[in-house]
Amino acid sequence: MHTVTLLCNPAARCLESALVESLRNAWGGGEARWLSPDVAAEFSIEAVPDNQWTVWEDLQEISVDLVIQPCEARQKKMLLADMDSTMIQQECIDELAEVAGVGERVKDITARAMNGELDFEGALTERVALLKGLPESMITEVLNTRISLMPGGKQLVATMKANGAYAALVSGGFTAFTAKVAAELGFDENRANTLLTTGKSLSGDVARPILGREAKVNALEEITAQLGISEADVIAVGDGANDLGMLKRAGAGVALHAKPSVAAQCDIRINHGDLTALLYIQGYAQDDFKG
Repeated sequence: MHTVTLLCNPAARCLESALVESLRNAWGGGEARWLSPDVAAEFSIEAVPDNQWTVWEDLQEISVDLVIQPCEARQKKMLLADMDSTMIQQECIDELAEVAGVGERVKDITARAMNGELDFEGALTERVALLKGLPESMITEVLNTRISLMPGGKQLVATMKANGAYAALVSGGFTAFTAKVAAELGFDENRANTLLTTGKSLSGDVARPILGREAKVNALEEITAQLGISEADVIAVGDGANDLGMLKRAGAGVALHAKPSVAAQCDIRINHGDLTALLYIQGYAQDDFKG
């Protein structure tokens, strides 16, 4: 058996019951269960339909996301999350670059790296080099004035932790940012790269080894082993090419507002919902949310 989840942006509330019933009837599904009025609903089916992705494309036109998963073990025991453009709405290095006056140059490299066009490590060192001489105090200013949380993040972490799950934030960004974001959202741990300084300014380099795609896979392996759970017990979320390793290994790998080349390689694609979508696809209803 499989579960079909239909959802939209909670700020738009555009999921109509007629649409849910129409698709349920077309696919011979069980009774629909509404997880949140006008936002998310689910029903069971016996097998994945051949026209899944055709229907998915049609629903994208009306701002509705469609996810089909096995019914068994949907509720996960661990959250493994990327930070930039996932748990927060920005790319930290791009925001630092803006205040350093090299914003456009860095944004272009970031976009190409997240799309998989550039080697992550090389792209990171090239961008960090452009930040050389930036006062270290600007990190705090960027955190306080330019960084905002992705909607639904607090509910996602709080709800999963209230149900016994472990939450890890693993980023190819920087510890100066992940430490604050992890603390604010309630993550159990965070891993990222460390910006090096000379005096009170950025040196233009990062500590080695650089945490990229493989580091996220390593985190998945190490933390699941420590917890005594399987990779199938993990829901991972990210948006860039360096997230693909963990997204493909986790029991549920969610491409959230991801680059097209990344989303195309994932079976769970959330383009319209916010981070609460990760709760809905696990079967949580809005009434179950914490945070």
